[in-house]
Amino acid sequence: MARYTGPTTKIARRFGEPIFGSDKSYEKKSYPPGMHGKNKKRRKVSEYGTQLAEKQKAKFTYGLLERQFANLFERASRRKGVTGEILLQLLESRLDNVVYRLGIAPTRAAARQLVTHCHIIVNGSVVNIPSYTLSPSDLIGVREKSKSLQVIVDSLASSRRSAYSWLEWDDKAMVGKFLNVPAREDIPENIKEQLIVELYSK
Repeated sequence: MARYTGPTTKIARRFGEPIFGSDKSYEKKSYPPGMHGKNKKRRKVSEYGTQLAEKQKAKFTYGLLERQFANLFERASRRKGVTGEILLQLLESRLDNVVYRLGIAPTRAAARQLVTHCHIIVNGSVVNIPSYTLSPSDLIGVREKSKSLQVIVDSLASSRRSAYSWLEWDDKAMVGKFLNVPAREDIPENIKEQLIVELYSK
């Protein structure tokens, strides 16, 4: 499966925030990349440039490629409701994102790898599609033979899953529950979804 495999710190510096999670390299150099770094006088960004940057930030944050993101936006635009909010809800309902949110994996990239390598089960069956959309009451767990994987053990030991009201986790069974689609105010990502809607509406 195609995915972005380039330098993550450089991307985070471009957007001015650690969108891939905790990053010591970003903390040392939080200014934009380039030979002149923080001293460079930058031109005023156009309206289109601002909208494009917001779309790129959302795309990199959730680990999607251009076509995947465009297809997801199309799905969101066909549904009743606020398109930008629905887009973020669809992104949050992806299996790889929920595996990350539950603390089974330390990053979304690691979560995607766990899913594709068949370490994750949904409602008792192995699902190896990272983009699989979860429904309320779905149960997400770790395969029995994968429960001792060091990456999973370490990630669960330092987990932040309790921060999300739409998820539930059973430590003993190593099973999580997707309670409901999160409301916009509960989604912590710093994304201005209306700018993305305006970009695709052009």
